[in-house]
Amino acid sequence: MDLRMLGYVIAIAEEGSISGAARRLHLTQPTLSRQLRELERRLGVDLFARSGRGLVPTSAGEALLRRAVTVLAEAETALDDVRLAAQGRTGRVTVAFAGSGINGALGEALGRLRLRLPDVDLRLVEMFDDAEMSAGVLDGSIDVAVQRLPVRDARIATRVWTREPLTVFLPSAHPLAASRGPAPVSVLGDIPLVLWPRESAPHSHDEILALCHHAGIVPRIGARGQSLQTILALVAAGFGAAVMTDSYRVLRREGVTPRRLAGTTTTLYLVRRATEPSALLTRFLAVLDPSDREA
Repeated sequence: MDLRMLGYVIAIAEEGSISGAARRLHLTQPTLSRQLRELERRLGVDLFARSGRGLVPTSAGEALLRRAVTVLAEAETALDDVRLAAQGRTGRVTVAFAGSGINGALGEALGRLRLRLPDVDLRLVEMFDDAEMSAGVLDGSIDVAVQRLPVRDARIATRVWTREPLTVFLPSAHPLAASRGPAPVSVLGDIPLVLWPRESAPHSHDEILALCHHAGIVPRIGARGQSLQTILALVAAGFGAAVMTDSYRVLRREGVTPRRLAGTTTTLYLVRRATEPSALLTRFLAVLDPSDREA
């Protein structure tokens, strides 16, 4: 059934006459009468009956009217959904990230995303393996990955998103924790290190060892932890110091004192498929831009 016919039936019922409905719909009266007769012929029922008040719906007409209002409202909603999707204002975006990202730039960006794109279904997936994140981007299960070491692949588009310093998290009772200001990388030779196991966080593990190597330090491993909570607990217990991104200082673990490592930085990348992004992904990436601070 043509949706316009449902609108005609509603107008006739509300106006109580063919002539009034025709004026409202900007149709001629004969045209609207013909349309109504054709609809009644196809349905095999009378939709309206004459009374002293003009045309009133029959029981069949009442049944159609109840459905017509719902159907037209749903149709209008569907059209609005299509328009919003075309404008990149609705839809679903899946974002993969490592824990350090959510504590820093990504956490701030998510607040902007909720304000700027409130109707977008945002799915967040925490992952620790950079290669796994890149693989998810390639197979389409992830739309955007915020990661530190993207896979080199022509099918992946990568851009630098933000940089932040590395920080050494020290036991608060250690003499190095008493000093203020950035610490030289050489301090890593003065205390054992608490590391992630390489199999669970290869990039972070290798980044710390490379930092020591370039500074001419042979690192001493004090302990290893499978989670951030475990690593910070081991630091607080005096097993050694942990080198992590500066954004982790917001966690403020009792017994742990952070000091930035002078001259160090680590990079977060935005990774997506290299195909032309959808309107939604284009708008999404624009809000992720660190320079975008519009409320």
